Amino acid sequence: MAADLRLLRLLHLASPALPIGAFHFSQGLEYAVHAHWVHDESSAHAWIDGLAGNALASLDLPLLCRLYAAWSAIDLATVQHWNAILVASRETSELRAEELHLGAALAKVLRELDVDAPGAGHGYGYVAMFTLACSSWSIDLPQALQTYAWVWLENQVLAAVKLVPLGQSAGQRITNALIPQLVQIAERAPQLPDEDIGTSALMQIVASSRHESQYSRLFRS
Repeated sequence: MAADLRLLRLLHLASPALPIGAFHFSQGLEYAVHAHWVHDESSAHAWIDGLAGNALASLDLPLLCRLYAAWSAIDLATVQHWNAILVASRETSELRAEELHLGAALAKVLRELDVDAPGAGHGYGYVAMFTLACSSWSIDLPQALQTYAWVWLENQVLAAVKLVPLGQSAGQRITNALIPQLVQIAERAPQLPDEDIGTSALMQIVASSRHESQYSRLFRS
């Protein structure tokens, strides 16, 4: 029964119906489509694949591991340390705003579910709140990593389907092709040393910064 409950908690946390507004954000993809860097199924796959390997794998998931351990140890100073590094690593104002908006929205949802964030005035981001939920619900770290990666992939693919636009079948083919990579990067994340944490997704940073002044847009990032 305990395992079943943890699974359902994960599904709840990963649900698109979770009212945090993740669908508002494309993480630079909208500008990439506007600039015709992404224009079909192949280029959308390449863009998402590149972000998975050069941002998700080297920043989000390794810091998720550290935040998970800090929450589990009830070490708020370490939580605040890694959260601050994560927010500072979002290299444009839109990416930082997204991290903090989703974090505040998820914190509100968790409070309604009787999971409160100690020291909530410290500007916790989405990864910090996601790991608080996983730690509070006794979800194992490997499952937390895979679920976070899945949520990220699903949001990116849905954004691509809307923006390129792509058909639903194309979106499913991209998702299916990238699932094995998610498994691999989730397995590697706990072994990444502190000095290797960061991103090398330069085109995303350019796209995100240019999106801030894009005249016509559907997404907030």
